[in-house]
Amino acid sequence: MQPTVQTTLAVPVTGPSPTLAEFAAANTVGLTRFAYLLCGDRGLAEDLVQEAFAALYQRFGPSLPIAAPVAYARRVIANANTSRGRRVRPETVAAELPDRPFDAIDGGEQDAMWRALATLPHRQRVVLVCRYYLGFADSEIAELLEAREGTVRSLAARAFATLRQHPDLPRPGGAS
Repeated sequence: MQPTVQTTLAVPVTGPSPTLAEFAAANTVGLTRFAYLLCGDRGLAEDLVQEAFAALYQRFGPSLPIAAPVAYARRVIANANTSRGRRVRPETVAAELPDRPFDAIDGGEQDAMWRALATLPHRQRVVLVCRYYLGFADSEIAELLEAREGTVRSLAARAFATLRQHPDLPRPGGAS
């Protein structure tokens, strides 16, 4: 019998482990928010979360005998989002338009920031979302991306350089 290699995200838990159904009920909203911040599309975010739940079930079955299932699910979501970004997707045209927009929030500068964030490459977006929305340390982001901490800092620096040049974002001090 060969020994199994487990990442730090899949460390066996010592106490009673939650079922996948309990985990899904408790974490669907938070994971969907995370996925939405990565991809910018509500439907795709929900698909990414479902893919994460399917991956958890495929790997562990109906119980989750790991210490950090949320971190594991976030990694699956981030990787799935990156993989989807690599594939070419044909554009779908709707036959009918909805009566009203789904997200009719006037956010002004905040909306411009989210639009600008959506233009960043996937890994840069993951770094900024994890660092500033989820409050992760560089070491946690590095573990999520399976990269070095220096890579995380480099991705963040490149993302900020891109955002500083974005025409829709206000300049610090009111400069144009």
